[in-house]
Amino acid sequence: MRTSCEAHCRACGKKHVLALGHSLPEARRLIKTLLAAGRVDYDVPEDRADPRLSTDPLFGEGRGQMFGVLVCRDRRGRTGVLKAFSGQMNGVWMVDGWVPPLVDVRLMAEMCAGPERMIKRLGARIAVLPAGDPERARQVELRRKLSRALMKDIHALYRLPNFRRELKPMIEIVNSKGGLPAGTGDCCAPKLLGYAARVGLTPLGLAEFYLGRENKSGTRRNGAVYPACKSKCGRILGYMLCGLEEA
Repeated sequence: MRTSCEAHCRACGKKHVLALGHSLPEARRLIKTLLAAGRVDYDVPEDRADPRLSTDPLFGEGRGQMFGVLVCRDRRGRTGVLKAFSGQMNGVWMVDGWVPPLVDVRLMAEMCAGPERMIKRLGARIAVLPAGDPERARQVELRRKLSRALMKDIHALYRLPNFRRELKPMIEIVNSKGGLPAGTGDCCAPKLLGYAARVGLTPLGLAEFYLGRENKSGTRRNGAVYPACKSKCGRILGYMLCGLEEA
C-alpha cells in the first residue's frame, strides 16, 4: 500500500494515514487531459477560456505546480473524483470544477490590501537607500515585522474541518512549534480533504502530482506523483484526517 499522506494528530494522539488507493489512474487521466488541453479550464469552450489558466507558464521560467485528485464515496455509496491545484493559478483562486481554497479569498484580499501597500512602499524606500545606512536597516526590519504580522493574520482566517465534523482555526491544530510557512493550507491535499469533510464525502484514495518544468532543486519532475509535503501539510493533515477511520 503506497501512502499518500500521513501525519500525527495532536488532538487524539494518533497517526492517521491515507493511501493512494484507486487515485493513481485518475491522476494519470488528469495529467493527460491537462497536457492535451493546455489549460486548467478545459471544460470551457476554447473561445471562452481564461488566458490566465493556461498551463504553458508551468513549463517556462515560472516552473511547475502541484495538482491532486481525491477518489471519494458519498452517503449513497457512489464514488466520484475531486480535483485541486495548489495555491493559485496565475493569481486565480477559484476555477469551476476544481475544489475551492480553505479560506474566504474575498475576506483575505480585503484584509491584505492595506498591509501589502505599506510593504510595497517600504520596499521602494529600501531600494533607494544605500547598504549600511541605519535608516535602511530600520526600514528592512519594519517590513519584516509587517510581513510576519500579515502572515499570522492570513493564517488566522483558515478554518479546517475534519472527519469528526469538527471545524477549528488552523493556528489551533498545528502539529509543530514555530511559525507556519507561507502557503500552509493551500496545497492540494488539505484543499481536497477539507472539501470532502465539509460536504460529507469519504476519501478512498488521494494522489498529488507535479505538472511542468522541473523545479530548481530537482525534487519535482513533470508527471511524477509525490506524497503530501511535511513542511506544510505534515503540520495539519493529522487533524484533518482524524475520524476518517470511522467514516
